[in-house]
Amino acid sequence: MSLFSIGLSGLSAAQTALQTTGSNISNVYTPGYNRQLTLLGESSSGANGVQVNDVQRQFNHYIASQLNNATSSASALEAYATQVSQIDNLLADRDAGLAPLMQSFFSSLEDLAGAPSDPAARQGVIGTADTLTAQFRAFDSYLDDMQSGINGQFRDEVTQINNAADQMAKLNKEIALAKAKTGEAPNSLLNQRDQLVAEISERIGVDLIVQDNGTYNLTIGNGQPLVAGSRSFALEAVSSATDPSRTVVAYHDAGGNAIELKESTFDSGTLGGLMTFRRETLDKTQNQIGQMALALAAGFNEQHAQGIDLNGDTGEAFFSIGSPTVFANERNVSTAVITAEFSNALQVTTSDYDIRFDGTDYTVKRADSGDSVTFTAGTDGAGNTTLAFEGVTLTVNGTPAAGDKYQLQPTRNLAGQFENLVSDTAKIAAGETNASGDNRNALALQELQNVDLVGSKASLSEAYSSLVSDVGNRTNVVKVNLSAQEGLTQQLTAVQQSESGVNLDEEAANLIRFQQYYQANAKVIEIGTTVLDTILGLR
Repeated sequence: MSLFSIGLSGLSAAQTALQTTGSNISNVYTPGYNRQLTLLGESSSGANGVQVNDVQRQFNHYIASQLNNATSSASALEAYATQVSQIDNLLADRDAGLAPLMQSFFSSLEDLAGAPSDPAARQGVIGTADTLTAQFRAFDSYLDDMQSGINGQFRDEVTQINNAADQMAKLNKEIALAKAKTGEAPNSLLNQRDQLVAEISERIGVDLIVQDNGTYNLTIGNGQPLVAGSRSFALEAVSSATDPSRTVVAYHDAGGNAIELKESTFDSGTLGGLMTFRRETLDKTQNQIGQMALALAAGFNEQHAQGIDLNGDTGEAFFSIGSPTVFANERNVSTAVITAEFSNALQVTTSDYDIRFDGTDYTVKRADSGDSVTFTAGTDGAGNTTLAFEGVTLTVNGTPAAGDKYQLQPTRNLAGQFENLVSDTAKIAAGETNASGDNRNALALQELQNVDLVGSKASLSEAYSSLVSDVGNRTNVVKVNLSAQEGLTQQLTAVQQSESGVNLDEEAANLIRFQQYYQANAKVIEIGTTVLDTILGLR
């Protein structure tokens, strides 16, 4: 190889190296960019020349996979922590919480017992009852708003996931075409694809499968493909077949069928964090608040009915409360419906229940744990089948078909229906007779604060303290786990950046080095030209 050709090969290599370095510098802040290296080798076309073997992307699949998994877990915990902190702050607020209002209500009953005929004491009971029930409703409204907010976030997350999955499928196709034409895929396309994997991982837990030809496939849940080659499979935020007020995620399979996925399918990513929060904390908190409202209403009404008001009448219902909610699964074959009523409000739990008919028998299971519940079957006066368990009686109206499903929510929305019915001070049944000084029933009503009304296991204050403590502990655990996960994510990010990130100081040094390399090869060409001119001048 001539000196001139050697210089040209070096000039070309130096130019490529400078372009690579320039690309690294200009993309130092580009998300998903991976540092590139120009790999040089001895020319295969002759001795002493140089050639560019590759412009190699500094990317480690193993580190990227570990980082994506860590990011996915951190995103789930962050979403959970953001939501649960709101409930924790709400419940623990000393001014706006239920604890001081319940205390004020029972204190007003103590005042009533001290002066059962005093209009001011009676008005005090009505006023504190109004305030207490209003706060129960406000709590329920706040939690309902959180439920609606999560439904909206599900829709947003699903839209972003679908968009990213569709882009990734298109990139798979573009990369395959580029490889077919040139034998290598452009590093920019590879960077974009890996960045999409990272973005999807923040929103939902995925498993990445790299095919032999370099194509990326993504799966979710139990192996359902989200991206397979050049095809993506859409998710959809839909109303639950079990509870139409609840947004869940459905998966569109190869046949275009929308399959509702179990909430437990999602355990990481922002979507998984929201799912877990709703299932573990939001539903449970709303059920517990409803159970407390039910216990207070039922216990107080029962005792109030044993007293006599100032008119000499038996005490009327003091509080109103709603009924259990039952949803028929939208995929049920029959039109049979199930209604529910409380048979013993003090035995009602905070669980939701799944009811199924197999064509012959019914089964009842707790929705959260899947544990079977023992029930007593019977019939009502109209001959309808009844199922009684844990303070609730269900009545089956119509003939269900085999496979029909129903969900019972005994306490979910009860706090929102909790109201004081008494506005006339004379209607308060403070005594056991209508004598003006009789305070025996007022004393019994006041004593209810110490009775195990909630699930027949705890007093109202104990139940509320347990709820506050439970949410507070869960908040602390999530925050501690989030802190640890963020630390791991930062460590993995540092490892990833040490290999794939751009170091401006290093690249600046490379600029100088390759500039000198370029100038030196230009000098080789210049000398080669001089030598050639000298040889030609000898003739």
